[in-house]
Amino acid sequence: MLKEADIVKLIFGLKVQHLRQEAELSYQQLSDRTGLAISYLHSIEKGKKYPKADKIILLAQALNTEYNYLVSLEPSKKLRPIVELLRSDFLKIFPLETFGISTTKLIELLLQAPEKVNAFISTVVKITRNYNMQGEDFYKAALRSYQDLYDNHFPELEKVARTYRQEQGLAQAPLIETSTFEQLLLEAHGVRVDRVYLAGSIELQHLRSVYVPEQKTLYLGPDLNPSQERFLLAKEIGFQVLNEASRPFVTRMMEIESFEQLLSNFRASYFSVALLLPESVMVSYLEEMTSWTAWQGNRLLDWMNERKVTSEMLVQRMANILPHHFGVKNLFFMRFFTGPDMKKILVTKEMHLSQLHAPHANQLDEHYCRRWISIRLIGRLKAEQGLNALQGPIAGAQISRYWDTPNAYFCMAIAKPTRENPENSSSVTIGLLLNDQLRDTFPFLADPAIITKDVHTTCERCAIVECEARAAPPVFLKRQRRRSSTKNALKTMRKQLIGSTKNG
Repeated sequence: MLKEADIVKLIFGLKVQHLRQEAELSYQQLSDRTGLAISYLHSIEKGKKYPKADKIILLAQALNTEYNYLVSLEPSKKLRPIVELLRSDFLKIFPLETFGISTTKLIELLLQAPEKVNAFISTVVKITRNYNMQGEDFYKAALRSYQDLYDNHFPELEKVARTYRQEQGLAQAPLIETSTFEQLLLEAHGVRVDRVYLAGSIELQHLRSVYVPEQKTLYLGPDLNPSQERFLLAKEIGFQVLNEASRPFVTRMMEIESFEQLLSNFRASYFSVALLLPESVMVSYLEEMTSWTAWQGNRLLDWMNERKVTSEMLVQRMANILPHHFGVKNLFFMRFFTGPDMKKILVTKEMHLSQLHAPHANQLDEHYCRRWISIRLIGRLKAEQGLNALQGPIAGAQISRYWDTPNAYFCMAIAKPTRENPENSSSVTIGLLLNDQLRDTFPFLADPAIITKDVHTTCERCAIVECEARAAPPVFLKRQRRRSSTKNALKTMRKQLIGSTKNG
């Protein structure tokens, strides 16, 4: 992450490099003029060194420029887009190093780019400002890209979880109980668990957990079910074992301060689920699913309850294992949230592997397609809650054909009321791109009981006629059609006028 001092050095170095190249001076020639070592000039241009005033005077004289121009943060017109990028939040917050990208190398490439590329950079920065994109947006997007880069499977973390089970004598344990996790935290890591404090605080009782490092105490919130408690306890073990330099202390994260913190949270969560659902166990269960000849949603829920894991943990674990062990890499994961009236539906978590699949989140405050199994299942949950006080979760499956594209997805979804307020609901969905390989892997995809539906991203953009689930008119589509009609009318007008002029 770039600091302000780094940006000052980079801007200075960019100016020196640009002026040297414009003057067609080699490093040796600039060294001869200033008496500065070639290696030192290299370090200046790469933003690693910032010279003292006497050396800046020498550089200004050799490059035929003013001292004040070199030390100011105002660039020339050609350098302005790059400097705007440097001074924007993007390079301050985006974790280039995580993706193996050197900031100085990136700047060198940008410096050599033609003006059109610089204009593009400037456009990106302006879009970022106009849409009020915050650091958290970049962090989350970077994490999704990081997961995609590794097909959402991290052998190092799988190994750490597997080794921990072996070292603690739990390798053969089919299920690790809550009491065992508490004992491990206390005896192996010196962390005690408190279930009283948060329950007694009106302002904090909605939190799931808070870790106070000074006391080495993990405070758990009230009304957690056993699956949630086991996840949080195992996650804290993950933080202790992985010994991350930057970590959050509250679940869920209220404010993401850095990408490193978000990545630390992800790694500890991954460790937790790998501890609760070991890789070999998950592979074995998915292999069992390959023998199903019909979709068995209740069987999936029964297995989830036997293992005492949450629906999100199960679906996320599938997204870890399917790409690596079964070659199913075209998939997406989404989590939806809605209130009692289902008027506002939000995507609160999203991950895509191999491409940006459809459906996907939309940040334009539009109405998500109610034909998605993710949302239909929430509607069914609410209906059953009203009829027989069902507490959930419930599972469903659907083949979703994405409108006006060749793509179709097999989507498995699980919906349940939220812990904080049972009148609110959430669902998690894993979508697998339908192809011959997937059909060969899971024969139950031929089950005629699995509903097939045409879906879209949002109602505002949808051309499906007489949709029974439409929540808003297709206003975006109407605008497109109006523009198209106007363009055609203008073409006709032009032809008519040119024709009449020729005839006259």
